[in-house]
Amino acid sequence: MNIIVQKFGGSSVAALQGVRRVAEIVGDAYRSGHRTVAVVSAQGDTTDALLRQAAQVNPAPSPRETDQLLATGECAAAALLAMALHARGVPAVSLTGGQAGIRAVGPYGAAVVEAIDAAPVRELLATGTVAVVAGFQGISPDGDVVTLGRGGSDTTAVALAAELGAACCEIYTDVEGVCTADPRVVPEARVLPSVPPAVLAEMAFAGARVLHSRAVELAAMRKVELRVRSSFTKSAGTAVWAGRDAEVLETRGVVAAITHDLDVARVLVHLTAARHDPAADLLGVLGRQHVPVDLVARSGTYEAEFRMGFTIRRSDLDKVLAQLKESAEALGGSVRVDTHVAKVSLVGMGLLSRPLYTARLLEALAAGGITTHWVSISQARTSVIIARDRVLDAVALLHGEFANDFMLDHADEMTSV
Repeated sequence: MNIIVQKFGGSSVAALQGVRRVAEIVGDAYRSGHRTVAVVSAQGDTTDALLRQAAQVNPAPSPRETDQLLATGECAAAALLAMALHARGVPAVSLTGGQAGIRAVGPYGAAVVEAIDAAPVRELLATGTVAVVAGFQGISPDGDVVTLGRGGSDTTAVALAAELGAACCEIYTDVEGVCTADPRVVPEARVLPSVPPAVLAEMAFAGARVLHSRAVELAAMRKVELRVRSSFTKSAGTAVWAGRDAEVLETRGVVAAITHDLDVARVLVHLTAARHDPAADLLGVLGRQHVPVDLVARSGTYEAEFRMGFTIRRSDLDKVLAQLKESAEALGGSVRVDTHVAKVSLVGMGLLSRPLYTARLLEALAAGGITTHWVSISQARTSVIIARDRVLDAVALLHGEFANDFMLDHADEMTSV
């Protein structure tokens, strides 16, 4: 079967007009001869609204019941899209994550896909029916509904595409494709015609909100072809090449994008007389709570005091702060947190081998009166921590600085989806 998976974010189905527009896109794919699977997120700010209601009922709601509640947002969107398809003469059936065979393991709110029994979806496709799947959710081994955490609907779509052997997984959003910066911040940002998955994964982790890093990594591992497109226009979007990364010549641009992340907290741990190296204990707290950590730096074992700094998502702070303080205080230390910061990143290829790029970044920010606090450099990303209220200025400034270095001339080297 010629299968295509199409995923639509919350902004694409935010209002009924959006649901109807999405139904047209899915209907066009169906009528062109594709066996079509549509994966949907909850409409607009439904998830936030449900969380507010939960807090009003109980300030500390049960994680299990929270997942039960949040999963209804995607289920409602899937049912509405199926109805809109029926109105256009397209046969469609909506499915919850569990009905679509998605098995997930892990804690409530942060489960991961363990396996997919795609038989129910295959049966629908075999009869010429569109399968409309509620994203962001699966069924645990105990039979409970569990949500997949950040980017859960993206992960649902890619996992289904991999299991079904789909020809392509299209991710529809409210921008034209993967851009050189957030076009809502930098209007002159340009669409990248193609981008390697490793670079896109770094962009997603560094704050680009087009596609979640977990989904990109899964697509790369399973060789799923991706295309990021707008649900509001007919543009070709960005192809995410799942094969060998393109070779970057010395004379060509190596910068993919300037990204920014406001969901950042800077954590500093200080121990005056540590009896043992507590770094593993502190990072273990984060690992057990599935909290990603970035920009890690620590003092050496030869120093009298132990100091360690790192960044985490500000939205994860409540999950780990009490445990971090408990671990530090047990050793006679303290934890300090700064939430008035943001992360700005230069994402590309070969940056560690090209130190001039980092130097230009720091010089440009300094010339603009923007102080950088921490710096982290890898082959794919250079990130700096700056004051939260200067982040938009920094993004615009850096986009101008690297305007001639973007990967806009590599489309001929990439496999088209």
